[in-house]
Amino acid sequence: MKKLLTRTIWLLGLVSLFTDMASEMLYPIMPLYLESIGFTVLGIGVLEGIAEAMAGLSKGYFGKLSDYRARKVPFVQLGYLLSALSKPLMAVWTAPLWVLGARTTDRLGKGIRTGARDALLAAEATAATRARVFGFHRGMDTLGAAIGPLLALLFLWVYPGYYRTLFLLAVFPGLAAVAFTLLLKEPANEAVPTTPVTKTGRPGFFSFLKYIPKSSLAYRRLLWGLLAFALVNSSDLFLLLMLKYKGIGDSLLIGFYIFYNLVYALAAFPAGSLADRWGVKPTFISGLLVFVAVYGGMALAADWWQFGLLFLLYGLYAALTEGVAKAWISNLAPAEERATAIGTYEGLRSVATLLASSLAGLIWWQFSPAVLFGLTAAIVMGVAVYFKFVSNLPGFR
Repeated sequence: MKKLLTRTIWLLGLVSLFTDMASEMLYPIMPLYLESIGFTVLGIGVLEGIAEAMAGLSKGYFGKLSDYRARKVPFVQLGYLLSALSKPLMAVWTAPLWVLGARTTDRLGKGIRTGARDALLAAEATAATRARVFGFHRGMDTLGAAIGPLLALLFLWVYPGYYRTLFLLAVFPGLAAVAFTLLLKEPANEAVPTTPVTKTGRPGFFSFLKYIPKSSLAYRRLLWGLLAFALVNSSDLFLLLMLKYKGIGDSLLIGFYIFYNLVYALAAFPAGSLADRWGVKPTFISGLLVFVAVYGGMALAADWWQFGLLFLLYGLYAALTEGVAKAWISNLAPAEERATAIGTYEGLRSVATLLASSLAGLIWWQFSPAVLFGLTAAIVMGVAVYFKFVSNLPGFR
C-alpha cells in the first residue's frame, strides 16, 4: 500500500505553510492599507481582479509548459521565489501602478508554480487517497494562513498603523518557503530523460486552451460548473470590507479572519477523508450549500457572534471545496496531462475572478453590500443545482 503522506507531500506542505504565513500576514490588512494610500472599494476590486487574472493566465500556460517539459520542480521553485521577493515591493512606493506591478508579480509567482505543484501532489497519491492528500496540503497551507494574521495582529497591537513595515517583514517566511523547495525532487516515474528526445522550445501562451476540446466530456462538464461558481465568487477582501462596513474594528476583523483560517486548516484533511469515502461530487455540492448560507447570512448579520458563526461556516465551505475540486480534476485527467488540466481550470478561474471581483466592487458601489451578497448566494444555489442534476456522467462522482 502506498504511503499516504510522503516526503514530497510534507515538503510541499511546509512550503505552502510558510508562503501563506507571509501572504496572510498581509491579506487581512490589505484593504486597510490600500484604502490608506488612496484606493477606493472599486479600485480594490479592479486591482485584485487584475492580479488574479495575471495569476490565472500564467497558471494555464506554465501548467502546460511543465507537462510539455516533463519537469515540475523548477516551476515550483521559481514561482515561490517570485512571490517571496514581491511582497516587500508594495511598501517601497505607493504609486498605484507600482502597487499593481508588485501585486501582479506575486500572483505571477503563484501562476508559475500552481499546476506543477498540484501535479506533484497528485503523483504522490492514488485515486482512493487523492482528496486526503490535497486536503492535507490545504490544511498546511491554511495553518500558515492562520499564523500569518495572528503575527500581523500582534505586530499592529504593538505598532498600530505600521502597515508598510509589516510588508517588509513578510519576506522572511517567504524565503523560508523557498529554502524548502530546494529539497524537492522530480517523481521517479516522471524523471526527465537524459537522451536528446527531451522536448525543447515551448508551447504558445494560450496553447493550454486547446486542451479543453481534447479533454473528456466529464472534465469539461466539471470545468463549466467550476467556472460558473468562479464568476460570482469574488475576492475574500469583500468579506473583510463587509465587516468594516458593519462597524467591526480592525483587531476583531483580523481575529475573525484568523478564526476562519484555523477552521479551514483543521477541517481540510477530514473533508478530504470524507470526499475519498463519500465521493468528491456530493462533498463539493455540500460546500457550495454552506457558501450560500454564509453569503446569505452576511447580508443579514449585525452582531459580532453572528459574524463569528458565518466565518466558522466559511472555513467549512473552503475545506469542502478547495482541495476536493483539485482532487476531482486530478482523478479525471491522465498523469501526463494533470498540470495542464489543473492549470487550465486555475487559469480560467482567475480570469473569472477578474470579472467577479470587478463586478462585485461595482455592485457594492452602485447598489449596496446587501445586494452583492444576496445576489451571489442566489446564483451559487443555481450552480449547486447544476452539479446535482445536470452533471451525471460515468466517472463524474
